[in-house]
Amino acid sequence: MFFNKKLKETEAVLLTTQYDLKNLKESLATTLAELDNKNQEIKRLSESLQLLGERQQEMEKKYGGILDIDEQVSRQSQQLHDLTNRYQISIGTYNDLVKEIELYEERLDLGSFGLYAPQFDFDTSEKFKAAIEINYEKQKALIKDDKAVICHTEWSVGGSKTEGKKMTNQYRKLMLFAFNGECEGLIARVKWNNAAKTRERIIKAFEAINKLGASHNIDITKAFLELKLEEMALYYELEQKKYQEKEEQRRIREQMREEEKAQREFERAQKEAEDEETRYRRALEKAQQELSQTNQIDAEILQEKVRMLEQQLEAAHEKKERAIAMAQLTKVGHIYVISNIGSFGENVYKMGMTRRLDPLDRVRELGDASVPFQFDVHAIIYSENAPQLEYELHQQFSTRRLNRINHKKEFFRVTLEEIETFVNQHTGASIEFTKLAEARDYRETIKLLEELSKQEQPVVTEKKFPVSIGG
Repeated sequence: MFFNKKLKETEAVLLTTQYDLKNLKESLATTLAELDNKNQEIKRLSESLQLLGERQQEMEKKYGGILDIDEQVSRQSQQLHDLTNRYQISIGTYNDLVKEIELYEERLDLGSFGLYAPQFDFDTSEKFKAAIEINYEKQKALIKDDKAVICHTEWSVGGSKTEGKKMTNQYRKLMLFAFNGECEGLIARVKWNNAAKTRERIIKAFEAINKLGASHNIDITKAFLELKLEEMALYYELEQKKYQEKEEQRRIREQMREEEKAQREFERAQKEAEDEETRYRRALEKAQQELSQTNQIDAEILQEKVRMLEQQLEAAHEKKERAIAMAQLTKVGHIYVISNIGSFGENVYKMGMTRRLDPLDRVRELGDASVPFQFDVHAIIYSENAPQLEYELHQQFSTRRLNRINHKKEFFRVTLEEIETFVNQHTGASIEFTKLAEARDYRETIKLLEELSKQEQPVVTEKKFPVSIGG
């Protein structure tokens, strides 16, 4: 029994031991799993560290390390600065080339040719021609005295100074020939829209030819250049003076034609007034003769007729005397102030003179087919010295001229009040000015265009939709 009891105790211990061993195995399996997970995590961390190392190596290889990044930025900034400088230099070169090209382009815009400043004030074309001859003599003297083209080095050819001097003289002649030819071509083509450019072209030719002569130490002198520039200016201003003289002659011829026309009008008016005076005198003599032979009843009628004929005879006589006086006085005439809003706009007036017996004839002539609308008359001013009054008016408003070159064009941008004030101060008489320009044709044209514009606009009609009642 004792043995059986021990056996049972031993079996119980074995069962307990088996149970503990099972638990230990399970715990060991868990620990092994945890160790495996830790191992996998360590492997992943190792791989990450290796990847980071490779990336670091790539970064160092590509940028030379973190400290080299600043150097790279600095290097790129310097490259940008160099590129900017090169761009600015290129732009400057481009602008210089554009200016050089513009020298040889013929354009009509104001910015392209600039304004030429006159250098001489000769009052006749003959004086300009004399000045050109003097300029030629000065050029010939410089060439003769070897002061037009100078060589600053004494050259030798094959050890011979004589041959060197011969070569130098030939090169000087060649440079002088080239410069003179260039200047002659430019001066021959100078005109109102390229005078300033022509001067620049001559200077450019001077610099270019001297640059070619630099290898031989030969250059054209500035004294010769100045004479060429003076020659160009003289030729240009000579043409301008000839144009002005031509315009002045044309103005004088027009004035002579105007005076001849006025003279014919005066003579015709005088003849008509004389014929009218003769007709009224004969009628008056006949009425007076009838009055002496009539009875008392018809005497009053004839006396009234005689009075009317006497008045008409006196008026005809005054008309004849006025025509004779105006024909004898060459300075008597009328100043007209007219406008044309449709053609020239507001506050633009033409102030001119006419010696016609009826000054409105001249105004009607001005409003012919050369302008789209008729002129409106604001004042007709009689003057015993019309040319002087016209001159004073033009001088007073000279800075208001529309055309500053051709003074034959008598249009001024000025207010009517300013003209009226000046005329009243310089004539000693109160002249009635018509302030409002009728401009009938122009205003009716504007009204007609407005009506046509309204008719051409599309008519928008209201679209009607069907309405359902009670729906």
